Amino acid sequence: MPLPIRISPSILSADFGKLAEEVGAIGSADYVHVDVMDGHFVPNLTIGPLVVEAVKRATKLPLDVHLMIEDADRWVAAYAKAGADIIGVHVEGNPHIHRTLGQIKELGKKASVVLNPGTPVEAIEWVLGDVSQVLVMSVNPGFGGQRFIGTTLPKIAQLRRMISERGLAVEIEVDGGIKLDNIDAVVRAGANVLVSGSGIFGTGNYANTIAEMRRRGEAARG
Repeated sequence: MPLPIRISPSILSADFGKLAEEVGAIGSADYVHVDVMDGHFVPNLTIGPLVVEAVKRATKLPLDVHLMIEDADRWVAAYAKAGADIIGVHVEGNPHIHRTLGQIKELGKKASVVLNPGTPVEAIEWVLGDVSQVLVMSVNPGFGGQRFIGTTLPKIAQLRRMISERGLAVEIEVDGGIKLDNIDAVVRAGANVLVSGSGIFGTGNYANTIAEMRRRGEAARG
């Protein structure tokens, strides 16, 4: 049975001047996607554990925290304590990825491994059994509002085949340039978790957009 379509709005595109209100307005979603950037692994700085704590207080949804940082081992405990439910770490910035994923699970959180657009699926082949989710970046990480990179579609399909061949129930999340007009292609490739920032927060009615994204995702499965 296929995994359900899940919508994970990225608060990177929210109005941080009224963040609690913005988070409350996406209550019909499945996750809240929180992008953490350190200014080293990616050329941008965003938020830390204190903001994650504030987001946790503002919602009952699971927090899907994406650590775009180097040496994530040093920080996973802080984000787990702050309220992260899923913690995603990049294979590119964390050379001891098996240990890092194990640390996340020991903290009682779901582990997610993340791939940049130019990183091959084979880089995570031997940790697929250690994660609940794989996050495929469909833009180069660091900034919101970028255009979807179409060459990630065959990569998603390759990853879905690899997961299916192993009989694993691993979600495939896709982040970057996700809009209403490309959801069908992303889902047909094999993704089931859709991260969208400006594609949701740039619209007039967040709840309607989330519902339509979910509808289109389900329809794409035929």
